[in-house]
Amino acid sequence: MEVKPAGTLMLTRHDLRQLLGSEDYLQVAETAFRAHAEGRVFKPALMHVDADEGEFHIKAGGLRLERNYFALKSNGGFFKNGANGFPPIQGVVLLCDADNGYPLALMDSTAITLGRTAATTAAAARHLAREDSHTVTICGCGNQGIEHLRYIKMVRPITKAYAWDSNQQKAEQFAARMSAELAIEVIVIERLGDAVAKSDICITCTSARQPFLKPGHVHSGLFIAAVGADSPDKQELDSALLASATVVVDIVEQCAAVGELHHAVAAGLMRIEDVHAELGEVLTGRKRGRATDDEVIIFDATGTALQDTAAAAAAYTRALSTGMGTCFDFFR
Repeated sequence: MEVKPAGTLMLTRHDLRQLLGSEDYLQVAETAFRAHAEGRVFKPALMHVDADEGEFHIKAGGLRLERNYFALKSNGGFFKNGANGFPPIQGVVLLCDADNGYPLALMDSTAITLGRTAATTAAAARHLAREDSHTVTICGCGNQGIEHLRYIKMVRPITKAYAWDSNQQKAEQFAARMSAELAIEVIVIERLGDAVAKSDICITCTSARQPFLKPGHVHSGLFIAAVGADSPDKQELDSALLASATVVVDIVEQCAAVGELHHAVAAGLMRIEDVHAELGEVLTGRKRGRATDDEVIIFDATGTALQDTAAAAAAYTRALSTGMGTCFDFFR
């Protein structure tokens, strides 16, 4: 007979940074998408709620791992928060036992979102970017840009990065920080096309609502990871780009609703059937990865609750074994 947990484990951002490292997140990302390809998931759901000064993203889903888990993440995106001292994105992840509904853990979402998102891009790059990729353009020099450069360097021999952002000061701070941290050349560039023309990989992680990466920017062999579009009004890539490339998505149904794929389908430039593969299909060998060095491949990543579930479950399991976190009984 299963023993009822003593309570709900509370894990702070600091706790999570101690519990999960970059290699853990790489494993978590692959676990989530392999499970999806193998049908070991509870169908993920996505909800978007507009507020007066921002928005809320609510993602939910579950995985059949060593036990059955469900997770719900609520993230608030309020991009004017810099003026009042709050971070632009903040939220929580609730992890539950998917067999009885018990709330196992409540934890900060920021560390998990950053880690699992960048790790998923890196997992995709392992299969979809050329093995000799050594130059990357990072579009968007905030926290996701920082994390993505760290992770992409783990899986490809990156020696040079270009930093592009609508905020020049942020790009300069990013370049100084990351060149010192990673011991690579990081160059701020104003003309995006100039950077992409010299790059093997381009990662877009902005909150843009108008496409800025155009067909004229792209050359043969480029791998593009489009990370920013996670609601219907966000778009970073010109839809004609997707129509002319090999497209791999995290989850096709979700990308058709809120991702770059959504815009390409709405414009009549693609059908859902034109998508080459979901990431899980590539990871499990059901679909091929890169076919030739000249192939242009776009990874459309909207972020899924399956990644959050896998990361939260890993953090929870490790916290139990190390005694980290604070236990709270909601049902007293």
